[in-house]
Amino acid sequence: MTEHIALDRLTGLIAFARAGSLGSFTAAARSLSITPSAVSKSIQRLERSLGVSLFTRTTRSLTLTPEGRDLHERALRLLREAEDIEQTAMSARAEPSGTLRVAASLPIGLHLIAPSLPEFRRLHPKLVIDLRLSDRMVDIIDEGIDVAIRIGDLADTRLLSRKLAPHRLCCFASPTYLDAHGAPRHPDELQAHETVNLRYQSTGQTFRWPFRIGEREIEIVPKSGVVVDSSDAVVAMLAAGGGIGMATSFAAASFVKRGELVPVLSEFVVERNNITALWPESRRANPAVRAFLRMLHAASRELMAATAGFVGITPAHFGALP
Repeated sequence: MTEHIALDRLTGLIAFARAGSLGSFTAAARSLSITPSAVSKSIQRLERSLGVSLFTRTTRSLTLTPEGRDLHERALRLLREAEDIEQTAMSARAEPSGTLRVAASLPIGLHLIAPSLPEFRRLHPKLVIDLRLSDRMVDIIDEGIDVAIRIGDLADTRLLSRKLAPHRLCCFASPTYLDAHGAPRHPDELQAHETVNLRYQSTGQTFRWPFRIGEREIEIVPKSGVVVDSSDAVVAMLAAGGGIGMATSFAAASFVKRGELVPVLSEFVVERNNITALWPESRRANPAVRAFLRMLHAASRELMAATAGFVGITPAHFGALP
């Protein structure tokens, strides 16, 4: 009986650590690949065993009690130790296997990761990919993410990282729109055109369009008739003749290839080298992580090379594959 109780408590502590970090039983259940009911019951058993309430529960929120806050960091350390043991055992196996949890934004997931997964799964059939696409900034450590791909500046020093191939930001429009309205020759002329812009879901801020003019970079926010919080929706509207908009080279690539979009103001494009793969130190030797990073780096190079012709990127930008 003692062993059963000890195992019960360990399960409850893991569920408690995740629920405390993520703020809900549902999110904790998704992270642990179990049901919310299992998380709730496990934590209830832990509370009865410890004789304290760990959470204050309402219909709309889940918050740690003072006792819960005191115990949460210790429970997190236990969870990290358990994950380190799992990763050490996995690294001893040469063949990638198990579940690989990957977090990325929707555009990165759609255009970079998803097209590469069928071949990756063919090479590693014992590996299950749990791909989570969201603009939310996930906590890689607390949510048990193996690899995350982010766009922008990085602040988490607890993580290992690798830059992926560069991309460019360019304006695009449909041939139909350009036939009817003409093409601007300078960013200043955008004010005379219909434009479609992006609003970031994470911050609510409107995207500022960067342009390189000579040796300097400027930013403008056009007065747009449509503002949407999905970059793929922006591209779809442009292809339907909605006006001129700015997109990443990789998001527009398939539309350009089919002749549905045409680059506009391409001599003013801005290059960005801010797509980064991140993973915890504890995953350094994990065969699945190592294999996924190799695939990701190669896929990003191939995708950016495919867009080089219409936005002016040369192969020299890509460097050598490590």
